Amino acid sequence: MRDWIEDRLGVERVQRLRHGVVDLFHKMDRGLKRTLLLAVDLGLTVVAYVLALAITEAPVERMLSTWAGIQTLALLVMVTGVTSTILTIPNIRLRAYDITGFGRLAVLAVIVATIGAALHQIGAAPVEGRTFFVFGLVLFLLCATSRIVMLEALTAIYRLRGNRTRVMIYGAGTTGMHLARALTAHDAIEPVAFVDDNATLQTLTIAGLPVLRPVDIKEIVRDLRVRRVLLAMPSLSRPKLAQIARRLEAMGVEVQTVPSFSQLIGTEPLVERLQALSPAQIMGRETVDRHADQGAQQIAGRSVLVSGGGGSIGSELCRQVLGCRPRRLVIFELSELALYEVEKTLAPLAAEAGIELVPVLGSVTEPRLCRRVLLDHGVEVILHAAAYKHVTLVEQNPLVGLANNVLGTWALAREAAAAGVERFILVSSDKAVRPTNVMGASKRLAELVVQDLSARTEGTIFSMVRFGNVIGSSGSVIPLFKEQIARGGPVTVTHKEVTRYFMTVEEAVSLVLIAGSFAKGGEVFVLDMGTPLRIWDLARTLIHDASYTVRDEANPDGDIEIVETGLRPGEKLHEELIIGKGHETTDHAKIFCAREAALSEIEIASAIRSLREALATGDAEAAAAVARRWVEGYGGVRPAGLAAPLPSPVPSRDRPTSGADIHPDARGGGGTPHPLYAPPGTGHIA
Repeated sequence: MRDWIEDRLGVERVQRLRHGVVDLFHKMDRGLKRTLLLAVDLGLTVVAYVLALAITEAPVERMLSTWAGIQTLALLVMVTGVTSTILTIPNIRLRAYDITGFGRLAVLAVIVATIGAALHQIGAAPVEGRTFFVFGLVLFLLCATSRIVMLEALTAIYRLRGNRTRVMIYGAGTTGMHLARALTAHDAIEPVAFVDDNATLQTLTIAGLPVLRPVDIKEIVRDLRVRRVLLAMPSLSRPKLAQIARRLEAMGVEVQTVPSFSQLIGTEPLVERLQALSPAQIMGRETVDRHADQGAQQIAGRSVLVSGGGGSIGSELCRQVLGCRPRRLVIFELSELALYEVEKTLAPLAAEAGIELVPVLGSVTEPRLCRRVLLDHGVEVILHAAAYKHVTLVEQNPLVGLANNVLGTWALAREAAAAGVERFILVSSDKAVRPTNVMGASKRLAELVVQDLSARTEGTIFSMVRFGNVIGSSGSVIPLFKEQIARGGPVTVTHKEVTRYFMTVEEAVSLVLIAGSFAKGGEVFVLDMGTPLRIWDLARTLIHDASYTVRDEANPDGDIEIVETGLRPGEKLHEELIIGKGHETTDHAKIFCAREAALSEIEIASAIRSLREALATGDAEAAAAVARRWVEGYGGVRPAGLAAPLPSPVPSRDRPTSGADIHPDARGGGGTPHPLYAPPGTGHIA
């Protein structure tokens, strides 16, 4: 029929007619719509009265030909109008009709029929009592049927536009059913089918839509030309919703999630008040009372510099240092964005405490900048946290990692000694102990550099604090796991038996400040990290903490799967904290002191010279060879991320090295290399 009409009138004319009819209904205000519905009920009252007389074989012509009969009918119509208005029946939207709306129609029919019977008794009309029973029943049926017919007609009119988005509803429960009814007369969305996992609902028709099987989704999307899928399963866990959504999006359809009605109307406040386990609770560690930190006395009233102050550990160092009330806090940071964020956060706290806050943008690998900052701001305490610490990234970029972690420490520590800084505290890592990766080797070399300077420097107390993983820091597994859980999984673990030491960033920083106050010179302080945690168990804990279940062989219907991906290059199964045997206790139960073997001044000088030469020529293998030679436990296996040596020759005194072949921080004015990268003998003075 539709094709025949379009052939006769033309597609464009039919389209204009469709839009005209739809626009007519759209432009009709609510008052006019109520008047039309009331007029329909008044007209149906007359029809119901006539039908009731005919069904009960009452004298129809006689009743309608007399003035008394006409008056009675007119009064019935008036009663219908008044009663309908009182019951607000015309105010009920067609799409909103439910048992309450039809109940009001039944009340209307009973009232009108009762009053009609009374009027006929008063007028002594020749009508039997059963006539008004039939009249009330017919009036109710006509009014109810009229609503259904008008709704279907209105829906058909809306569908005339022909450009509605065809959607499929995933979930044929209460939420899906209400959603389908709400979208029935929507002018832009057309529901075409349900999909549900419940086998008892499949093959049924709900709200006028068929319920189909999820296994046939691909064919359903293609055959019904579905452009959007609405997930109406609010009781399903987020991971499973995410898994379904990803599968549907792979078919090229848009996916949206429908919240439950209790969520929409705000009847679930308890869920928002539930709190996830804190990192300390996850690890079962007792927190440190930061108000009793013994390290505050070494910081109060002094000028303190925190290198890498925009990082996760560095920014917490800055926060806790402010709590110790220094005279000045210098934040030394390479990243402009990180420096901006930490300065914006700490500025109000510093202003309130009357502490001068100095943000410095630059790299610790620049000796001249380090010297100027230390002298200009009279720095007395340095907390050196600037380092590249992501194992995989440093493994893939060994030259940059070694330059920043080793030569950056060497440059800042030398300038600290020259400027007469009171204390220099290196923030180190457990990966420095018998390392299997470039990052760990670079941190151990940095420790050796600080140990050497401590042995031959008077006036500056050098020390190191070594600890394991910090929860919540950039690159930590816990934020990664939480992100994977939020996406619906899987959670990836490199090995089922891998273990790591963990500590909260607040506790680690607090202990670093305390350990720094214990230093006499050259100590390697090791923090009590407790028992190493099995990462696989940690992943399970976080999944359960998020109110989900683990999907494995024992529970194939679980929410989130844990996948073993294999150890990455340079990654250990288990970390260590001490290189030698045994350790000494300190005045704090969670801080130990390890007296470890150090390199001589000549050996350190040789290591630094060789490393600078390797960096100046871009020779990654030569740089790794330096680490393998001087770092205990770092084997002869070449790291997977090392690139082939660059074909640039060793620069000579007469031919300066181009800055294009070295780290960006190495470039100086006029294209000459940065002093740290210039090999000895080129005329550059560090």
